[in-house]
Amino acid sequence: MTQSPRNGAKGPIGHGAFRAMDRMRQAMTSNLTGGLSPIALSLAYSDWAMHLATSPGRSLELAQTAANRIGELALSQFNAQFVDKDTPPAVTPGPHDHRFRGEAWAKQPYRAYAEAFLLLEELMEEAACGVPGVSPHHRDVVSFSTRQVLDIFSPSNLPFTNPAVVKKTMETGGQNFLKGAMNWWDDVSRAATGRPPAGTEDYVVGRNLAATPGRVVYRNHLMELIQYEPATETVKEEPILIVPAWIMKYYILDLEKHNSMVRYLVGKGHTVFAISWRDPTAEDRHLELDDYRRLGVMKALDAIRRILPERKIHATGYCLGGTLLSIAAAAMARQQDDRLASVSLLAAQTDFTEPGELALFIDHSQMEFLESVMWSHGYLSDGEMSGAFRLLRSNDLVWSRLVHDYLMGERTPMNALMAWNADTTRMPYRMHSEYLRQLYLNNDLAAGRLMVDNHPVALQNIRVPLFVVGTEHDHVAPWTSVFKIHQLVDTSVTFVLTNGGHNAGIVSEPGHPHRHYRITHKRADSPCIGHDEWLRHTDPVEGSWWEAWNDWLDTISGDEAPPPPMGAAEKGYPALEDAPGTYVFQH
Repeated sequence: MTQSPRNGAKGPIGHGAFRAMDRMRQAMTSNLTGGLSPIALSLAYSDWAMHLATSPGRSLELAQTAANRIGELALSQFNAQFVDKDTPPAVTPGPHDHRFRGEAWAKQPYRAYAEAFLLLEELMEEAACGVPGVSPHHRDVVSFSTRQVLDIFSPSNLPFTNPAVVKKTMETGGQNFLKGAMNWWDDVSRAATGRPPAGTEDYVVGRNLAATPGRVVYRNHLMELIQYEPATETVKEEPILIVPAWIMKYYILDLEKHNSMVRYLVGKGHTVFAISWRDPTAEDRHLELDDYRRLGVMKALDAIRRILPERKIHATGYCLGGTLLSIAAAAMARQQDDRLASVSLLAAQTDFTEPGELALFIDHSQMEFLESVMWSHGYLSDGEMSGAFRLLRSNDLVWSRLVHDYLMGERTPMNALMAWNADTTRMPYRMHSEYLRQLYLNNDLAAGRLMVDNHPVALQNIRVPLFVVGTEHDHVAPWTSVFKIHQLVDTSVTFVLTNGGHNAGIVSEPGHPHRHYRITHKRADSPCIGHDEWLRHTDPVEGSWWEAWNDWLDTISGDEAPPPPMGAAEKGYPALEDAPGTYVFQH
């Protein structure tokens, strides 16, 4: 009896003719769906619709709730119009919903538009999330996709129901629409010709972005290692290695002078190294997740140890770079490789059971579809990845800009973080498939099933102190998920929760207004507590968490030492071209 192959004749990649036929069909479909699997969406809505159809009690309850809430809205509107203009609204936006803020939205008819729409959102959300029996993933997909459709018809996004647009139109005689059309055409032409968005020309990598002085001291096919020039007379003995995510250009941690983490660390007397990942092409389709560990983290550690012999290293990983670093650190611990002095994980997950809204785009059906898209190109394109992230925050990243640029006829001011965000990257086919399947779908790292050099990776083997940072409003790596590192390691953990999102919460330099963080230090032998209890008992501290991190590094660092040389030519690590190197310019 012949056993049929699982996931194709040669694993999940598959090379058979029939398999290729399916891949090509799915890749062509992606051009019409923006990379989203229509089957995954259909399964979610079918699950929801069938359970709703077989729940007559719940259907009646939803209808009664809708009737009651509509009645409350009508009464509120009547009282506000004819009885008491200070009548409180029947429905209010959420704390992070800024669409209907401002005095104009409190006046008729705009108040009626806003409240009616918010009530519709509320009722649809209850209908999407309140049907018993629907799987949690399908429930979240239905809720998310329904919100995306409703947002199209939000009064804030339509020209004659948005009071700011109406006022602008009256003031300019409609010139705002003409300017908006010109802005739209400029954006379309830029996208068609591969040019960056308007305003990014004021932010040039190597001039006012990624401008901290340094030299490339090592290069291989996958990364460049940058060593930054010292800025103090003496430095800490232990250098810092920064491992950024390959999903982004590394210089988010080296933006402008005032908000560059690299420049801050160098100014505090640290010797800093940073990895700059190569932007993969179709030829790199077979690069594996472990290649990023071997050719990235481990080769960087080898180079630093040769340049600075006998010095232990403070390793720091951001986002996926932090996940990769945790894998590398656990594998090193199993091999009794003691080159690390500490590990800092910035907005990085190690347990993916609750990965946040990004999980909306990751299930087995979507993975099959996504793998077909990557199979056809050899990589995941920058546009497909950035599109998914924009959907997660569509009100802030899509609709508000469309209203401002196309309806108001004004250009959204560009800043350094926005310019960096527009500098997108690709991801190789095999690596991204392995990453999503092994970590997001199977949670192999937290479960101890992820293999490195034919041995399972156990995070419990890490014995160096950890500094872990989560951000309050993170859509990519929710802080409650990042917090789970406490349950996975048997070492001391300093945990920081800072305000802001996935990027802005990390780029939180001293002097930045309205910044705060919470911090605790857990010893290896202290009991673990839940994130809710931790939050209740941890008071906020005003200021930047960078300063707390620097203080923590100082307490576990050795003596001061003379600044090291740039590279070590005699050992095969010559100082090559100036930072930021060459890989950062690849597209």
